[in-house]
Amino acid sequence: MDKKILEDYIDACEYAREIREEIARMKQKRRIVQDKVYGSNPDWPYEARSFQVSGTTDTPEDASLLARKEALLARKLQEAEELKLGVEEWMETIPFRMQRIVRYRFFNRLSWEETATLMKCKGGEESIRKEFQRFIQKN
Repeated sequence: MDKKILEDYIDACEYAREIREEIARMKQKRRIVQDKVYGSNPDWPYEARSFQVSGTTDTPEDASLLARKEALLARKLQEAEELKLGVEEWMETIPFRMQRIVRYRFFNRLSWEETATLMKCKGGEESIRKEFQRFIQKN
């Protein structure tokens, strides 16, 4: 695991959230229309009946485009989720101290100074940054 993957994790999380929102917007944009029509039984007794009909205003081209976009977004979402899962599995294998550093610095996007403060590191931001760099180089 390298630092680039940790940075990609943040982007993957945001990307997954954005894709979910975009899919929801696409589905909301579809307009469903409903109507009621009247007719009668085709056989005796010829009594009046009403029928509820509904559908979308999409043309076949619109529906095809929407389906293709949803499939593309679903593939991208799957890729982002795989990256997230890989990082989360890796996080379970590293020491708790390093998990905290990674969580503060990369997941919460805190500065090295803020991370050092939360870690109660006497050496300050430079010390905590070097500790992280040594860990990444070693692993």
